[in-house]
Amino acid sequence: MKSQVLYKLFSFVFFILVGGKVLAAEPPLNILFIGNSFTHMNSMPKMFDRIATSNKQKVHVEMSAKSNHTFKMHCQRPEMFDKIKSRKWDYVIIQGFSRELIDDYNYIDTACIPYFNEIVDSIYLSNPCTNILLYETWGYKNGLNDSTHVMTFDAMTDFIERGYKYLSELYNIPIVPVGKVWQDVTNKHKGINLYAEDLAHPSQYGSYLVACSFYTAIFKKSADDSFADGLDPVKIKAIHASAYNYILTNIDMYKLKMNSMFVSSEKLKNGNLKVRCKEYFRDADSVRWDFGDGKFSNYHSLSHVYTKEGTYLIKLTVYDQCGVRVLFKEETLKKVKVPPKTTSPPKQ
Repeated sequence: MKSQVLYKLFSFVFFILVGGKVLAAEPPLNILFIGNSFTHMNSMPKMFDRIATSNKQKVHVEMSAKSNHTFKMHCQRPEMFDKIKSRKWDYVIIQGFSRELIDDYNYIDTACIPYFNEIVDSIYLSNPCTNILLYETWGYKNGLNDSTHVMTFDAMTDFIERGYKYLSELYNIPIVPVGKVWQDVTNKHKGINLYAEDLAHPSQYGSYLVACSFYTAIFKKSADDSFADGLDPVKIKAIHASAYNYILTNIDMYKLKMNSMFVSSEKLKNGNLKVRCKEYFRDADSVRWDFGDGKFSNYHSLSHVYTKEGTYLIKLTVYDQCGVRVLFKEETLKKVKVPPKTTSPPKQ
């Protein structure tokens, strides 16, 4: 279903001048949210931006969202397609209308797939290396009771997830399971009200949960000690923990390792810094790691040790059918200077 037109993508490394030396600096990730009021309510993309920035992640975030819109209605918005074409997006997050994904697969095939396909093709045509993420939403607080559906909150949440998993399997696109994080917090923390007055849309806490879920899904980190938007710190801590634990525990089920790299670091007893690196580009023809210290590697998984103080930009270049993808991660080694031992002067 992905457009067959292939382009070559080049990511640009920015440079800063520090102490007379030119150091490579990690460029920001370009992230676009497409959705309806579940996206734009409480300026959720801005919350995500501030959470990321407060954790020293470099992002450029925009959105194209309009209330009550389905995939079909989005396809009737020229401004959405203009936004897709406006920049080389690293991530595009797509959110559907909750009730359009709770029916059987035959309905989804007719009512959703043609329009979802149009959105996906436009994204890949603009940049075939874009990472698309599915924004899985949640059930209404009192469930759904209309002419065709009668279901509880838990059942509605599960049916929504089933619909997103169907899209995920058809298109091989990862899911950010916001709905399941929402379900976890709702069932475990009765004192955290995630809903607005209509019992469907997100409250300030609900939108914060959404933003935290995307932060964890993209950066594979907890949002602890980040921007909290003036909300209760105890409740925020519970949301951080739920998003981190649920998403990282189920990272394989939701395909969230796809097209990503993991870099972890460890300070050794001798003061050096050891980094462990692994990439998850299943269809890569080849990869190249540049550790910023003159050392390189073509292995998919490896360790590297820094021995000199400094800030290093780890760069992973991936060559696959979409062209060239470039990912970055900064690591800093600062050794603790032990003062020289002094001897006391002899007594007179």
